[in-house]
Amino acid sequence: MPHVPKRPLVSRRRLTRVGNRIGVGLYRRLDGRLSSGSKNVHVLLITTPGRRTGVPRSTCVRYLETDEGLLVWGTGSGSRQDPDWFQNLRAAGCAEVQVRADRFDVRARELEGAERDAVWQGTVLADAPEVEKYARRAGRTIPVAVLVPPPRSAG
Repeated sequence: MPHVPKRPLVSRRRLTRVGNRIGVGLYRRLDGRLSSGSKNVHVLLITTPGRRTGVPRSTCVRYLETDEGLLVWGTGSGSRQDPDWFQNLRAAGCAEVQVRADRFDVRARELEGAERDAVWQGTVLADAPEVEKYARRAGRTIPVAVLVPPPRSAG
């Protein structure tokens, strides 16, 4: 009888989902205070409706602050496809964001072409060069978006 390799008891995708739920729960409970292991790494919680179900989905995402808004990118830890959260963001065009204790709605604008390339090289990789290894592993163009919060009211 030929040898049939055993399937792992728990798939990598399932472990990732469980880990994400734990991270989201901790972010909410602690208002993002322990969301990264470094003062130089900023993490937000993004919630978008699922593109197939419409059910709100949340995940912790690294970001950079820019003059235009919050810059996010979808490396998916080097996966071959864009991460679910980015695909949901792309489909919805908007999201709810929590940065530490602050919660607000944002409009998403995906960067494309030369604009995306310039921001990827000049901002993302300039501020977070370690992200390049995930882009190489993914073998795809990493999507980048700006999350634009509503204008602040005067007063």
